[in-house]
Amino acid sequence: MARAKYNRRMDPGDYSEQAPAPALAGWVECLWQARRDAPATEWVVPPDGCLDIVYSRELGLRAVGAMTVEQRFEFAGPLESVGVRFRPGMAGAFLKLPADLLTDDWAALEDLWGASARQLRRRLEDAPTAAGRLRALADALVPPKDAAGPVERALHFLTAANGAGDVDWMARQAGLSPRQFRRRCLEQAGLGPKRLARVLRFRYASRLAAAAGRPDWSAIAVEAGYFDQAHLIRDFREFTGRTPAAAGASFQFHHLSMPGSGLVVEA
Repeated sequence: MARAKYNRRMDPGDYSEQAPAPALAGWVECLWQARRDAPATEWVVPPDGCLDIVYSRELGLRAVGAMTVEQRFEFAGPLESVGVRFRPGMAGAFLKLPADLLTDDWAALEDLWGASARQLRRRLEDAPTAAGRLRALADALVPPKDAAGPVERALHFLTAANGAGDVDWMARQAGLSPRQFRRRCLEQAGLGPKRLARVLRFRYASRLAAAAGRPDWSAIAVEAGYFDQAHLIRDFREFTGRTPAAAGASFQFHHLSMPGSGLVVEA
């Protein structure tokens, strides 16, 4: 595995998302594409609790893990990437390894999928358009036959609540001790449940700010479930190294959407 090291600052038109097919909606948050014809000085990506599969001709086909803090990716030339973003805790059924092995890191997909990844890369290289590459990525994902298990359901509810769930309660619902639930959460999401909850709350606050245009950070702190604005500022400084206003200016167009879930839940 190689240490994550890429970045960007891009305009809103450079990045777009599309919803997955209904069969994948419980596991996949979105398919996305990013393009920049001129060199991108930096790509600022805040933590969002998600794992991605990312393809570009320059860097190949990679599995990118969940982030504990903001990452900044630098490219010397034009950029065109496509990717699939999994919902928090839902990538394991596809990547076939514990998610915490990729936290703040990435791996060549060939190291995980072998020949299947090589075949997928050839299809991606042959596709003439970004839309064709997105179709190739989506076609490579086979939805799990089984319904989501208790840990997946608990992580789904935590995500839907934007991190506001009680971790001990979720552990009980999953039939696990808090310690067991923490270990399973690390394995499936790449982050412990408390860290994941904080990241999801931070993400929700960022989305609220992007939607507001001229955000009232005190009101956002209340809406997102922080104790007060000072609490929000501390999280933003920890995750991005900057104030909320400065951080929001960098990533307001990226990694902020959270489409509704199609999670399959057993009665």
